[in-house]
Amino acid sequence: MTLSQLALTIGLLAGLGLLAGRFGLSAIPAYLLAGLLLGPHEPHVTSLIEPSEVTTFVAELGIIFLLFFLGLEFTVDRLLRSGRHIGLGGTIDLTVNAAVGLLVGVIAFGFGFPALILAAAIYVSSSAVTVKGLIDFRRLADDETDLILAILVFEDIVIAGVLGFAAAGGTGVSSTLVAVAKALAFVTVSVAASRFLRKPIDAALGRLPGEFMLLATFGFLVGMAAIAKELGLSEAIGALMAGVVLAETSIREEIEERFLSFRDVFAALFFFVFGLSIDVGALDTVGWLVAVAVVLTVLAKLVSGYGAGVVGGFSPRQSLNVGAALVAHGEFTIILAQIAAGNDAISSGDRKDFVAFAGLYVLATATLGVILMKESKSIGRRLFPPRLA
Repeated sequence: MTLSQLALTIGLLAGLGLLAGRFGLSAIPAYLLAGLLLGPHEPHVTSLIEPSEVTTFVAELGIIFLLFFLGLEFTVDRLLRSGRHIGLGGTIDLTVNAAVGLLVGVIAFGFGFPALILAAAIYVSSSAVTVKGLIDFRRLADDETDLILAILVFEDIVIAGVLGFAAAGGTGVSSTLVAVAKALAFVTVSVAASRFLRKPIDAALGRLPGEFMLLATFGFLVGMAAIAKELGLSEAIGALMAGVVLAETSIREEIEERFLSFRDVFAALFFFVFGLSIDVGALDTVGWLVAVAVVLTVLAKLVSGYGAGVVGGFSPRQSLNVGAALVAHGEFTIILAQIAAGNDAISSGDRKDFVAFAGLYVLATATLGVILMKESKSIGRRLFPPRLA
């Protein structure tokens, strides 16, 4: 990727992102579409950028910043505040959607490791798209928003464990167990550090001038990602745990403020780079699977969200809002697909299909999810008029 190509890419991302915003949609599908248009696959008329070591490195930075910011939101206090919502709502969401994801995975790949990863990719909603929708549609103050956020936290915890499994699993029972054990140990040590090393970390980073605090934090982030990779895990889980370690510190808000611009830029480039790998020609082989998965996903998320809302004591309209808010898929589905694509336990043909499926699936669900979220209140009024509400 040359400087001129980078300039064109950023300009295209900004233009498509603004266009998506005008229609009230998430920018993630727009970034994927930009990669699809400029990538080496059809249509070749617009092909400009070939995946390379540079684009791979940019994508890694995008994953690192996305997961780091997610980790910064993981505090024990937040989990305690979620109360019963996180247990009941999260369990209902996991049971219904993981089962649907596993069904699609078995249909696509048969019983085995790829089916399990596809199940996780279909199960997890997009925290980025959902939270942005809650902000854009002014839903943060709604009563049911606590349940939505609790389910997202539950999903993030589950996926944190899946990341290690996706990176090193599937090579045999013993090696898979070792990979999961490493991931659990890494997560446990990180959570313990966030709880018991808060004061020393505060003291160390708090003394540094702004510029050097920024460098120290970035060095810690990259170092945690590197350690995870050396352990045979994904750099994504290392970045997530780096955020978890710093989540309890007094400078968390300052870190978020200083790194926000980096996250937005590299996250956009991450989705763009993944878009480079989407082959529209793969519609011949995975198009039917994407269509089936999208239909089942929308139904499953609406049903599980509605069920979680009813069990949580919310009205039918509020429960429908919960399900609609969870339809969109995004960053974690893409991250899981990218990690699985680098796992030799999956055949090259399945890896190619996985990547194509993930890109097209996110394009569809992120767009449909935002539309459903935007219209869920009016749909609720029609389905549950006042006399029945």
